[in-house]
Amino acid sequence: MSVRARKPSSRLNNRLKKLRLTLGIWGALAVLGLRGEAAPLKREIPRPLPAHPGNIFLADERVVVAEPPGEVDTWRVVDYDNDTIRTGPFKDGKADVGVLPVGIYKIVRGVGHITNRVYAAVVAPLKAPTPETSPIGIDVGMAWFFSGQEMTNVINICQLAGMNRVRDRMSWPEIEGKRGEFAPHTRYDDALQAQTAAGLKVLQVNHASPAWANPHPQHFALDLRDVYNSYREFARRWHGLIEAIEPWNEADIKEFGGHTGSEMATYQKAAYLGLKAGDPNLPVCQNVFAIHRASTLADFNDNDAWPYFDTFNLHHYYPFSDYPKLYHDLRAVSGGKPMWVSECNVYVYWKGDEKLKEPTDADLREQSERVAKVYTMSLHEGTRAIFYFLLPDYSERQIQYGILHKDLTPRPAFVAAAAVGRLLADAVPVGRTKTADELIHGYVFRAKPDGKESDVLVIWSDSDDTFELPKEPSACFDHLGRAIKSSKILHLTTAPTYAILAKKSQPDLFPPPAPAKLLTGEAGPIVIQALPKLEDIVLNESAYRIPEAKTATIPLFIYNFGSQSAHGKFVVALPEKWKSQLLPEMDIAPGERKELTLRLTHQQKTLIKDAKVRVTGHFDTGTAVLAFRLTTSKD
Repeated sequence: MSVRARKPSSRLNNRLKKLRLTLGIWGALAVLGLRGEAAPLKREIPRPLPAHPGNIFLADERVVVAEPPGEVDTWRVVDYDNDTIRTGPFKDGKADVGVLPVGIYKIVRGVGHITNRVYAAVVAPLKAPTPETSPIGIDVGMAWFFSGQEMTNVINICQLAGMNRVRDRMSWPEIEGKRGEFAPHTRYDDALQAQTAAGLKVLQVNHASPAWANPHPQHFALDLRDVYNSYREFARRWHGLIEAIEPWNEADIKEFGGHTGSEMATYQKAAYLGLKAGDPNLPVCQNVFAIHRASTLADFNDNDAWPYFDTFNLHHYYPFSDYPKLYHDLRAVSGGKPMWVSECNVYVYWKGDEKLKEPTDADLREQSERVAKVYTMSLHEGTRAIFYFLLPDYSERQIQYGILHKDLTPRPAFVAAAAVGRLLADAVPVGRTKTADELIHGYVFRAKPDGKESDVLVIWSDSDDTFELPKEPSACFDHLGRAIKSSKILHLTTAPTYAILAKKSQPDLFPPPAPAKLLTGEAGPIVIQALPKLEDIVLNESAYRIPEAKTATIPLFIYNFGSQSAHGKFVVALPEKWKSQLLPEMDIAPGERKELTLRLTHQQKTLIKDAKVRVTGHFDTGTAVLAFRLTTSKD
């Protein structure tokens, strides 16, 4: 989903003036890709900054890097295959190793410790600007990881890698310290302005509530009017600076609140209405699922939330063999909306020095191979935007997610990501190769490698194997984007190969999975919320715990986020042998919140699980739905 290019806002113009003072005219304009303050933003073919941050070079440049620590006066260049391909002396504190082909390199001073080296990457120069419709993106977390000149450096690295979209982070508590009091300027504004000015499309996300909205900040705000009002302001504040927003991150896991599917749907409705009130044209993403839990997905789906999101967002860190079922189940509750994967990875572990947190060479190779597979298989499943996790150096426990080091120098996975950005630009799935060999995995896309529309085959095997094409391909590249010899017979390994197919030379294909049927409906202004105690949430069942006695009491809150008063009545649908008292008819004014108590009785003497309750509010301004599940489980 794309957003039309807009002229920089007055706030952006002021920010660019400040950038000039710190970075100079070229740092603020040429580096960010602008021709003038009032000119429409337009992408161009990127070039590295003069200082080559992160030691990222293009294949037509001389590679010159600062010498690493050590006593030896000579350097040697070690390639991806761990072969020494060039040697020479240091001069004036630098190693000038000359022009190198596409790849990942270590410039090593002598032999020995891992710190006696520096990393450099050579990527192919783009031959056309990255398409604004390309699904290829990456999670950068710009506002949290970087500031000042480093932010500009990272933006340039993303551009060189052919990234269309980037994912950032914000903190609601930091922006709105007190209810209704917003900080006039934050690091989040800086990050958005810089990335947008450079032509990158930004996905924004939050995952915490201010303490004034909930004393347990990892949980949703208790009063949904706070969600509506604050997100309305975010949409106004960042008009033209974000492409889309996720109102919450991974609400279905304990780290970010451990919410039920019902709670996620209810929160989504309030956030959507607030964001659209602030900017009607802003794409609103569904607050993203972290995991594949059937009970949560079904609970969410029961709440008819599809009119309240423009994209259906998910994360996955699952093995590749899980992708077909994972996507099948998530697609089924997407309402037919475009799927965005805003985090994805099949990760590796670091070993050895805790300060470095560096994977072994073998695991770094594995990480680089997995990058291409993650993008490829996600695209095949119909994903419209993919944000690989993660660009900067970042670890949790023993997992190393980052494809850059802390000093921005590359790991092999960065070069693999740059190959994806170039060779799968604007990729749309065509199909999966038909083969009797289950160890071979091949996927064809209609894409724009180097700006020219072509069919691109991405193929690999779980063991050494071959695959024959109808014709010799126009070009072939390995998973790092290095050109390799073209042939009708492709020699396959676990590392993916890209083949730019000749015209009318598609292999036999299975079609990609069909998208879900697009459900229709309008977002209504009335929202119904169940607000149980935290200790009564049974996350694995996506349900609320009730006592084993025959009566259960559920507090309900009704909100009117519309511009006119509404009158309505309620219908409660219950499992067999359950009863509830009648809920009273209601008049509710704009911006008002009213409380009701739903009392339920049941005759069941056995353990209650998955007891579904559905409350429908029939209002003269539209229908509101709340569905939730009850259990007596103590787990």
